[in-house]
Amino acid sequence: MDSNILEALELMVVGLSTVFLVLLLVICAGNLLIRFVNRFVPEEDSAKASQGSAQTVDPNVAQAIKLAIQKISGNKSTAEKIEKI
Repeated sequence: MDSNILEALELMVVGLSTVFLVLLLVICAGNLLIRFVNRFVPEEDSAKASQGSAQTVDPNVAQAIKLAIQKISGNKSTAEKIEKI
């Protein structure tokens, strides 16, 4: 009976450590991807954006979106530009 419990505990530790390592790998890969994109992929110029078919958003809707973003983020984030695509 004791060998079954020890084997179960061993399997649990191996399983939990495997899940932990995989999640750590996902987090690291995500951070590397974010850094790569921020460094090497240029942002769209405002001149190019204005030439596109973007439509303006109702000012009341834009204000509601900005307030929702501020409330959810605890005033740590703001919306720079809101447009329809």
